[in-house]
Amino acid sequence: MKKVTIIGNGNIAFAIAKGLIKSGYQLEIAGRTLEKLEEFENRLGHPITKVPNYLITGFDISGKDVILAFKPHNLSTSSKSLQGRANTLFSVLAGTTLESLQNHIEAERYIRAMPNVSAIYQSSITSLTGDREAKEKAEEIFSKIGQTIWLESEDEVDIATAIGGSGPAFLSLIAEALTDGGVKAGLKRGDAEKLVAGLFQSFAPLIESEKPSLIKDRVMSPKGTTAYGYATLEEKGVRGAVIQAIENSYHRAIELGKK
Repeated sequence: MKKVTIIGNGNIAFAIAKGLIKSGYQLEIAGRTLEKLEEFENRLGHPITKVPNYLITGFDISGKDVILAFKPHNLSTSSKSLQGRANTLFSVLAGTTLESLQNHIEAERYIRAMPNVSAIYQSSITSLTGDREAKEKAEEIFSKIGQTIWLESEDEVDIATAIGGSGPAFLSLIAEALTDGGVKAGLKRGDAEKLVAGLFQSFAPLIESEKPSLIKDRVMSPKGTTAYGYATLEEKGVRGAVIQAIENSYHRAIELGKK
């Protein structure tokens, strides 16, 4: 049976654990308190090996495949309680570079992974980079929470973070605006919300198989409703705002990495 150790017991740790448990992995979870770990286990509905109070008692990670899933600013504190040399260290700490991981924790191989909030539904798109010797293992583990994409540099992961990691927040803004637009035009809010949810679900297979420009051309007819609405979005600078949002998120990821 494959074994993985997760350090952290928050939402992303739970999402990863949920996907791995479904695939038959044996999990060891390290957390601050036994109470939190027991809550974690109860939510998961499956037994785990619990490692409470590791910050106080210390934790030997020698030879283990370890996923870091706590807050990025806790790396310095948490790493002081970890002893030994891990086999492969996987980090989902946003903005935390491979160099920083290497300076804090000993391991044979290092992988940066950037999942998103859809991991809880095993529908994440997770960007990966790091030691190529661990590429196959990384793809196997993170495929349990959705799709993966291997990138050749950390810079590309920071860009991908702006799209895949922050993207759900941007899409939520679009979804909320579509809903409010429907309500303004006269729909009941519940009906508008259902239509928007259905829209996103029906759009997924389209965007997987066709380029956005082709989808737009198929929907837009001369002097039609879509043409008028689309022109409004262009006039209001929606395209430019989204591009700038990705750039700004990317630069912020770089700033966090330097810190």
